[in-house]
Amino acid sequence: MAGSRPRAIVLRAAGTNCDRETVRALEMAGAEVERVHVNRLTEEPALLDEAAILALAGGFTFGDDVASGAVLAHILERRLSDAVHRFVDSGRLVVGVCNGFQILVRLGILPGAEGRGALLGNHSGRFEDRWVRLQAGPRSTPWFEAGTEFFVPVAHAEGRFCWFPAEEGAEFPADQVAFRYRARVGDGRAQYPDDPNGSHGSIAGVTNRAGNVLGMMPHPERFLVPEHHPQWMRYRTSDGAPPAEEDLPVPLGLEIYRRAVASCR
Repeated sequence: MAGSRPRAIVLRAAGTNCDRETVRALEMAGAEVERVHVNRLTEEPALLDEAAILALAGGFTFGDDVASGAVLAHILERRLSDAVHRFVDSGRLVVGVCNGFQILVRLGILPGAEGRGALLGNHSGRFEDRWVRLQAGPRSTPWFEAGTEFFVPVAHAEGRFCWFPAEEGAEFPADQVAFRYRARVGDGRAQYPDDPNGSHGSIAGVTNRAGNVLGMMPHPERFLVPEHHPQWMRYRTSDGAPPAEEDLPVPLGLEIYRRAVASCR
């Protein structure tokens, strides 16, 4: 820590492409942040002992040549399994976004319930890149308040969350649902394209049982300032003048990181 600023590590590897945005999000939220290559973390696993937050950023680590997140997940399992699991078990915060979510699922850290999760190809059979509406699950966590609505972008080809329960017919635990895709208009169940991948229960993100680990496919680090909103120019006044700051869209992605950093204090 540096004063009251919790320390965060953003893990990167070949192909990671949202690490700098994630660093910016955590810095804006009040954390002291360092980008750390997985090779360095392998050599110095004690770096985790000083951190309150571990972030696995979005990207295409190692080109996703084997499968999404598979290579980095293998490296973490073989070289850093004990250190990462100690970090999780200590109650400190872990977030995996997009490729990072895929890695956490491959490691078995998520969903961490009675059954198995997987992130498979979108039902559309193509890469989906758009803004989506989300609603947080029924249990508040260090990352979000229950029921809060978000508007953030997605960009993935393999984001369809599938659930394989240990007991046939069992539903995914509701208290581990972090976010569900919501219909853009009204309160009905999201259909394509509002649900961009056809996930089980329209799930866009999950937590572990303790709630300290969050995995999500949408990218909150891509909505940190009002100008990131796809329609922010429509907020201009009728005479064309720039709107007042309080009239601009709230950067909802930043709120997730702000809440996490605040909880670490």
